[in-house]
Amino acid sequence: MARPEGAALDELSLPTKNPEAPEKEVLLMIRRTIERVWPTAVVVLIACATLLQSGAMSAAQVAVRHTEGVIHGFLVLRTLAGEILADGDLIQVARGDRVTSRLVFHFKDGSVHDETAVFSQRRNFWLLNYHVVQKGPAFQHPMEVSIDGSTGQVTVRSVDDDGKEKLVTERLDLPRNVANGLVLTLLKNIRFDAPQMTVSMVAATPKPRLVKLAITRQGEEPFSVAGSSRKATHYVLKVEIGGAAGLVAPLLGKQPLDTHVWILGGDAPAFVKLEGPLYFGGPIWRIELVSPVWP
Repeated sequence: MARPEGAALDELSLPTKNPEAPEKEVLLMIRRTIERVWPTAVVVLIACATLLQSGAMSAAQVAVRHTEGVIHGFLVLRTLAGEILADGDLIQVARGDRVTSRLVFHFKDGSVHDETAVFSQRRNFWLLNYHVVQKGPAFQHPMEVSIDGSTGQVTVRSVDDDGKEKLVTERLDLPRNVANGLVLTLLKNIRFDAPQMTVSMVAATPKPRLVKLAITRQGEEPFSVAGSSRKATHYVLKVEIGGAAGLVAPLLGKQPLDTHVWILGGDAPAFVKLEGPLYFGGPIWRIELVSPVWP
């Protein structure tokens, strides 16, 4: 016989026919009720979150306050314990409003991280093209990602746990504040009186998806250069997946770890240090500037 509507809620009341019913029986009734109501509540919650977050992401761009030019910086990649994993180079050239920035890390185990971003700095920063290759034992899943900022085409070539290569090409509705390859540049141009802002990023998991990157200023922290005291602004970058996946990710341990970046302010802002994963799901590593050592 079909259960009358509303019977599930009625079962939360104690039975009237047998006031001396054992406590175990009462708890069993409550449990059965929750088991029926909870899945529906979860579905409703996920549906509401999807409706709230499925709209187009804000296309607010970061204004150019400090134009980029020619750069060649030397970097080192370490574990948080201080073990050196890789040496790196940041090479950047500018031709008019168009800038090409390349970040390369050569690992001791032969792994390579090679990342290139081409962007416009005409009034606002806008990613035009992006390409990254991660290969070698340092990366759990070797991957190659290409992004065309103008067309929205994203191509991801990856290798799964079984060693099989996968190729995924999708066209995303990319806003003009996509920050892949531009995070350090954008941080140098954020207004000091802006405690928080949000940009977009394309995450390859390995299927490409658009996520938000919430940037929060944590205040200033001291450091020194050759014994001279300085202060750097500490930023925390948090990936916000959004939608149903964003609700489930923390429960499944899939929420990406936060990234911490320190920027020296002033008339000529400069990168000081970064602590965060080099890829989604990766460990926390530290990137710092390093000076050449003469023999």
